[in-house]
Parts: sequence; structure tokens; C-alpha cells
Amino acid sequence: MALQFPDIDPVIVSFGPFELFGQTFNPALRWYGFMYLVGFMAAMFLLNRKADRSNGLWSREQVSDLLFYAFLGVILGGRIGYVLVYHLDYFLADPMYLFKITEGGMSFHGGLVGVILAMCFIAYKQKRSFFGVADIVAPVVPIGLGAGRIGNFINGELWGRVTDVPWGMVFPHGGPLPRHPSQLYQFALEGVALFVLLQWFSHKTDKRGAVSGMFLLGYGIFRCIVELVRQPDAQLGLYLGFFTMGQILSVPMIVLGLYLVLRKAPSNSLSKGK
Repeated sequence: MALQFPDIDPVIVSFGPFELFGQTFNPALRWYGFMYLVGFMAAMFLLNRKADRSNGLWSREQVSDLLFYAFLGVILGGRIGYVLVYHLDYFLADPMYLFKITEGGMSFHGGLVGVILAMCFIAYKQKRSFFGVADIVAPVVPIGLGAGRIGNFINGELWGRVTDVPWGMVFPHGGPLPRHPSQLYQFALEGVALFVLLQWFSHKTDKRGAVSGMFLLGYGIFRCIVELVRQPDAQLGLYLGFFTMGQILSVPMIVLGLYLVLRKAPSNSLSKGK
């Protein structure tokens, strides 16, 4: 009585195939890429609204600058992190694998590092404190995370472990047995719940770094929970017979996030970003 994966074409519209310089190209707009665009546009809308209410301390041009470098950080960091952490063997055998984006593969933790570097650059360029930037970015990040998990679900990838729960689902590439739709769990926790939590918390505190800390803490806890039912990466498996790579990478986020939330720190008005 398991649910069957809905027959969703991951390609929204195809613009090919066509030949150019003897090569065949088949460009297409895919749901996964479209979800990244949705997250980006939503973040732009919310940050522009914050800039409009900041009494000139943030401008829309500065927001655009921030989003541009953050987007680069997500793409470059996400790809590099995925290749080095999850498929280092592929990279060592063929360094060009790093650029084979069409074969898929993005890492949240790698993307996080990329965004942190982008925020450091923006803080330096705009003469702000790091947390002055990070504390306004953190509350909008869950929108992109949630949208990305919907993209994973449409692609029928990153499914969960075999289960007998009533909502277990048979995925096209997951074998004949029902599995946890862990992508939807992550959408609900990392997307919806984390967004609501950060919106509430950001109105409760203006302590420097606290909102960024709550993001790290919330995401780390939610990711560790979902990893309990998410299928481990086949090439990595479980560490010590229990822990997944996702959990191992999330534990430092929990520790650092808890520190930032509980520590004593000066006020850091989120609207000023200073």
C-alpha cells in the first residue's frame, strides 16, 4: 500500500537539441534550477524590503551586491564541497569532474562555507561587521533551502531509508521497497520550521551574532534528525555504524550556534547591519 512517486518530469522546458561547432547541446530549464531561482528571488524581495526600512543604512544596490556574491558562494562552495567531501575519488581520478555540473551534486555545508566567505567580502567592502551582514542574511536562507529540497524531491533523489510507515514512498531509483520521503521532511524542517523560528527569533533579540547562531543551531539539529531516516551516501556509508557524514558536518554547527546564542555580546541592530 506504499505511495508511488508522482510522475513529474524534472525538465520544465527544453530548448534543444541543437548542434554548434560539431557538438550537440540540449539546454533545458529544470525544476531543480528553477527552485534555486525561486529562493534567490524570495531572498531579494525580503532583503530589499528590509533595506527600504533601514533609514538609508542599507540600500537596494548593496543588497544586490550581497546577493550576487552569496549566490556565487552557494554555487561554487556547494559544488566544491560536494566533490571534495562526497566524491573525492572521482576528483582524484579526473579533476575535470569538478566542472561536470550537469551530472549533479551540491553540498549544503560546502555552500555554507561559500556564503560565509561571500559575507566576509561584503562586510569588508561595505565596511560592516561580519555579523552585521550575517544576521540579516540568516533569516532568509531557509527559503532557498526549502525550495532546494522540493527540487530534490522532483528529481527523485536523496530519498530516505526503507520504511513501513503509511506515507512511505517507492522512488524510481530507490528500489521496489517504500522509503521515507526525507526530502519533504527536510523541506518542512529546514525550510518552513527554520524560517518561522528565525523570523520569530530575529524580532526577539538584537544581540550581535545571535540570529546567525540560531540559524546554525536550528539547521544543525534539524539536519541531524532527518539524517536518522535519510539513506546514507552509498560511497560513504555510516561512521561507527551509526553516524552519517551529514550529521558529522552538522555537529560543529550546533556547537558554534549554541555558543553564539548564549554568549554575552553587544547590541547589533539588524536594520543597521553595523
